[in-house]
Amino acid sequence: MLRRDLHNVVASEPVGPYTLLRVERGDLEPGMPGQFFMLEAPGRVLPRPMSLSLAPPGELGFLFEAIGPGTNALAELEPGDRIGILGPLGNGFRLDVDRPLLVGGGIGVAPFPYLSQTLDRPDAILGFRSSHHAEAAELVPNAEVVVEPTRVTELLEPGYDVLACGPAPMLSAVRELAPGAQLAWEAPMACGYGACYGCVVEIDGQYKRLCLEGPVLAA
Repeated sequence: MLRRDLHNVVASEPVGPYTLLRVERGDLEPGMPGQFFMLEAPGRVLPRPMSLSLAPPGELGFLFEAIGPGTNALAELEPGDRIGILGPLGNGFRLDVDRPLLVGGGIGVAPFPYLSQTLDRPDAILGFRSSHHAEAAELVPNAEVVVEPTRVTELLEPGYDVLACGPAPMLSAVRELAPGAQLAWEAPMACGYGACYGCVVEIDGQYKRLCLEGPVLAA
């Protein structure tokens, strides 16, 4: 089993209904946008996969939604608490694109602040279920924001290199409109390095371990 190093929590900040957890970077590298880290709160057996959202000097930032015991435990961490972190893991977005457009839905926008910074602030289309959730769009420059029932795919235009992350129905709709898109899929993960097969998903009749072959896959 790979070792998870312990890192100090710097801050835990609300962003709408989400939590932005900032931790000391230590010796960890931020990796490529779209890769993920496994975060383990004290006393929790199973870690949780998190996309890197921010990488300021000396820190790593993770945006997530507290929806269960594991993520609730992460959201309750306070400055000075210690957290186990493993990463970066998986495959991130390819950055050799000519006309990038970020397309995200809900907490799927988590990797976009770091991705936007890396790609020099491209245009983005972000969709949320409510205006409260849409507060997360403040972390992504040059974003056009839509709230349900409007869908992000209603604003898609041809000619862009689409990099997308969000719920599976949104990604399926994006791939129909942008066949060359890069899609970051989501799945539960227990280990993060392919041992447990908990992240296997079926895409076009093929089974893929997202922690190894993804989470970013070509459409």
